[in-house]
Amino acid sequence: MVGHIVMWKLKDTAEGRSAAENAGIMKDMLGALPGLIPQLRTLVVSTDVFASIPETQVVLYTVFDSPEDLQTYQVHPEHQKCVAFVSAVAAERRMVDYNF
Repeated sequence: MVGHIVMWKLKDTAEGRSAAENAGIMKDMLGALPGLIPQLRTLVVSTDVFASIPETQVVLYTVFDSPEDLQTYQVHPEHQKCVAFVSAVAAERRMVDYNF
């Protein structure tokens, strides 16, 4: 199994919206992916981050059967739609992939 965790700090304003508004859009977009990408075994996304160093406003936790399934997810068109939006609104991104 492969875990994939991503944490974002958002721009104060982007795309004409506040960071909180964009976080909500990210949560909705990412939350829709399990029904669209069969390789995605688990997806949890939260905008209710109460402690992080450095500051994080959105956290994504996903699980895949293999590194190949993670790669399939990464290039999937539905995931790429999320990437395009997130790239426009995120100020910082941290990511880790690991086997378990």
